[in-house]
Amino acid sequence: MSDCEAKASVLHGARDLRVEVRNLPAPAADEVQVAVQATGLCGSDLHYFRHFRNGTIEAREPLTLGHESAGVVTAVGSACSTLKVGDRVALEVGLPCEDCDLCREGRYNICRGMNFRSSAKAYPHSQGTLQERINHQERWCHKLPDTLTLEHGAIVEPLSVAMHGRNRSGLKSGSTVLVMGAGAVGLLCAAASKVAGAKHVVIADIQEDRVKFAVDNGFADAALTVPIPEVRPETMEDKLKYGQNVAESLKNLKGKDGEIIGESSVTFECTGVESCMHTAIYATQPGGKILTIGMGMPVQTLPIMAASVKEVDLVGVFRYANVYREAIDLLASGNPLLPDVRKLVTHRFQGLGNIPAAFDTAAKVKDDQSNLVIKVMVDMK
Repeated sequence: MSDCEAKASVLHGARDLRVEVRNLPAPAADEVQVAVQATGLCGSDLHYFRHFRNGTIEAREPLTLGHESAGVVTAVGSACSTLKVGDRVALEVGLPCEDCDLCREGRYNICRGMNFRSSAKAYPHSQGTLQERINHQERWCHKLPDTLTLEHGAIVEPLSVAMHGRNRSGLKSGSTVLVMGAGAVGLLCAAASKVAGAKHVVIADIQEDRVKFAVDNGFADAALTVPIPEVRPETMEDKLKYGQNVAESLKNLKGKDGEIIGESSVTFECTGVESCMHTAIYATQPGGKILTIGMGMPVQTLPIMAASVKEVDLVGVFRYANVYREAIDLLASGNPLLPDVRKLVTHRFQGLGNIPAAFDTAAKVKDDQSNLVIKVMVDMK
């Protein structure tokens, strides 16, 4: 196969997206070429779009965004043996070194040599999936069964984050789970907990429509709309008191059986907001775990003694490892405990030219027609 041209959405600065034509070489021996067709927009993509940076990581060259993706194989390298032209695949877009101790231990998600598409952490940057075609190593392209759509394939990425968090939590059947934040990843953490056999799944968010969506669509059994104080707490004492009050409200919620749910044994903190971490610490039972998934405030002041005296473990979660195929199998299983994850896709945009509008929508809680925004999907077909 010879080189070809492919159009790409390229970010040159904050909100400066341009459609450009790139030369795409033939796939290497261990690569397949994929026509990207479905890409979900992630919070990290949104940060780059709005600020040309994600937290402390600043883009140093033009960057194509997108990493929650699926597509169709259009060409295969000479050494490829498992995929063929026409196969539909979910793309696991992180490429670890595969030679360090972490990779050998199976923890390739935290490999120091990781090149992750759409991230500016490595330089030159690894370009994302909001382009017509990409070449990607065959081993990181996971074939989709005929029963799943390409949108399902794109959802595999955030679902893998949730499932990796579930694995890190050691969640046991019959546990009580609290999820802080009812965005897409929070909802998927709730879904993964249900599949794992959690007895109660509670979700909390400041947006009433989000918590209502969670309960109405089977992602959570109970929910709390977290009250926003009229006067913002300024002192640490007031901030901690606010967290304690929210935790008490959560512990007094009732389950479907009418019984008070009480403290959580596993808490997924999916906001990255300091006050939510305060609440998580106060709401988690002795011996429980808090999974820190949300990438928000990089520096936080926490009531660490409140966690220590209860032996509450704070467990970091970063992306995922060794769960992509399991996530695909779960979506294809028809497991009755799994809510319909395609309901998370609330907005769809067609083609490269509409990507700026897609990002504008993803930045909103509700669209211009007052419809709830959860997951925005770009269709490249």
